[in-house]
Amino acid sequence: MSEDKTVVKAVAAPPLTPLPLKSLLAPTPTQPPKYSVKVKNARGEEIVLADPRANRALVALMDMCAVNGGAASHWGGPSAFAEIISAIHGFMFAVKGRPWHEAYNFVNDAGHCENGIYALRANYGFDGLTFQDLKGFRGIKSKLTGHGESHLNPQGVLLSNGPLGSALPQAQGLALADKVRKNDRLTICTVSDGASMEGEAKEAFAAIPGLAGKDRLNPFILVISDNDTKLSGRISKDAFTMTPTFEAMSALGWNVIKVANGNDLSSVYLALENALQQARGNPRVPVCLWTKTVKGFGVRSTVEAAAGGHGFPLGNAEKIVDFVNEIYFGAPEIPAELADWARALHTDWEQKEAAKKAKAASAPAVAAVKKEKIQAGLAKGAVRAAQEGFPVYSISADVEGSTGISYFQKSFPDRFIEVGIAESNMISTGAGFSKAGFIPIVDTFGQFGVTKGNLPLTMAALSQAPVIAIFSHVGFQDAADGASHEATTYFAALSAIPHTVVIACSCADEAEALMYEAIKRTAGEREKGEHGESVIFFVGRENYPLHWLENAKYEWGQAEVLSSGTDVVILACGPLVGRAIDAGRKLKEQNISATVIANPFINRVDLKTIGSAVEKCAGRVITIEDHQVVCGMGAQVAHALAQAGKVHRMKSLGMRGEFGQSAYVAEDLYQKHGLTAEKIVEAALELMK
Repeated sequence: MSEDKTVVKAVAAPPLTPLPLKSLLAPTPTQPPKYSVKVKNARGEEIVLADPRANRALVALMDMCAVNGGAASHWGGPSAFAEIISAIHGFMFAVKGRPWHEAYNFVNDAGHCENGIYALRANYGFDGLTFQDLKGFRGIKSKLTGHGESHLNPQGVLLSNGPLGSALPQAQGLALADKVRKNDRLTICTVSDGASMEGEAKEAFAAIPGLAGKDRLNPFILVISDNDTKLSGRISKDAFTMTPTFEAMSALGWNVIKVANGNDLSSVYLALENALQQARGNPRVPVCLWTKTVKGFGVRSTVEAAAGGHGFPLGNAEKIVDFVNEIYFGAPEIPAELADWARALHTDWEQKEAAKKAKAASAPAVAAVKKEKIQAGLAKGAVRAAQEGFPVYSISADVEGSTGISYFQKSFPDRFIEVGIAESNMISTGAGFSKAGFIPIVDTFGQFGVTKGNLPLTMAALSQAPVIAIFSHVGFQDAADGASHEATTYFAALSAIPHTVVIACSCADEAEALMYEAIKRTAGEREKGEHGESVIFFVGRENYPLHWLENAKYEWGQAEVLSSGTDVVILACGPLVGRAIDAGRKLKEQNISATVIANPFINRVDLKTIGSAVEKCAGRVITIEDHQVVCGMGAQVAHALAQAGKVHRMKSLGMRGEFGQSAYVAEDLYQKHGLTAEKIVEAALELMK
């Protein structure tokens, strides 16, 4: 590359006029919050704000409803943010003479805290939201998704906010665009200290004040909830302290206002009032409200928990009444409808427990099929390899408990490091370990691994520094968290990276065998002076049988024939193998003979096994995958068959160019998108015609 010295004449054009996009955000509420408290502003005037205690109670109650439905939820983050969110909305909803969203861009980067925003806005009746609506939180029929998603809730969400750190640079874009449009609007963005560890966030930390200093930005306020807590524990203990990062914000050009007690509503309100005045007075210097908060605030057990009650700490409604009572500790009384809601949840739990016991007493004992999370097999394979002397080293980015690699870390406490919530950094760190002679295993959720890890994985391959990755919760398996967490392009994203093997495991025994073999192969290749290949394991999150066949042999690069037939081939991978088996049984009942194949090696198509089966079944093939049909497993198989000159007709079941959404369980989404045994049978019958 060289300096661009070309000379181009300025071109005349009509005035720059943005497209006339109409905001879909709901208008300013016309009434004050139902449950409120008063604080005084800087002039000593009383201001009515939403009561943070009501917010915490509503979050607990709506989370309990989601848990009852089968979904995970989040309590710790919203409880830390309650005062911040109350104060921000107090200013936004006080706008006179125009809609609140013409005066403010509000962007919540702390996606796990979106339920706190839903709860607060229901308190206002914003967009017609009621407390009854909150009961559907994370359900497939609700627009109140696990993280804020504008494609399903444009009335309440300006920017979708699932992956940490991603919404902040979009907020930067809003403030830049408002400056170009000459809009009189101020941008407020809330982030967590965990999100502040992401590379995207740190880029914006530098860019926002840098561009503002050049008078390119409208007024901007960043509100940081600093509670030293992430999903798996305390940030400073598990990774490193973020204090120097926040102390450096002033040097980057931010006007930093510290709030020592971010769970004191009056302190937060006055600090935000000051921030608004200063940001508007000097848009060239954006304001950073560095707010010290307590994750899980309001309930002693979550305050004292290592992760601050990151998820919802109650697995059932046995203790929900006490939980809500503690939130209102010291208050004269709890609002009756919230107390009644809690009692109703508890009563429902009692009735279900009684029914469960009665059913257990009357039902005959049935031997259950042993099940396990697939990622447990990956960790066992890594432990086995380490025990045999292979130099395995684990590098994590906060979610090691969810990806299953924590089993390895607990087995070898001196053979892992956590780099914080920073997936790109994690993979690149792994490449460094690889170059130094180790066999690194990196891990995170599939969506973050493929989106934030694509370039680092490419550079690892270019640097002859192969890594092994565990990317879990793929496809619809992370149902409750919604579209932003549901990796549905993971095969497409990584299959074309050179020297990279993409594997979708369907059971724990297969995962253990292939992980062990991946480590062994990597060591053998490197010892011979070869570059080696990165290996990416994609797995779901639910429990599955340990194996699909007794005494199965899991050979590297080979698909596994689960049943043989002569009419149609059913190819499945990952979480959907069980559905292919069920479909094979259903077809047999209709005298249709199916070959069912588990196909774990996505971008290394086993033509010998699959091609032979396709020929025996007159070219009839059905594929099913937890992925977009575009560039998915089926597409790669079809291409390989075509390249080999094997005539075939294929029906592919998968997602068809649509995002997912929140649902209590993945099954709701599988049904909605036709990823079922019944749909496989329908496809087979069509092919048989």
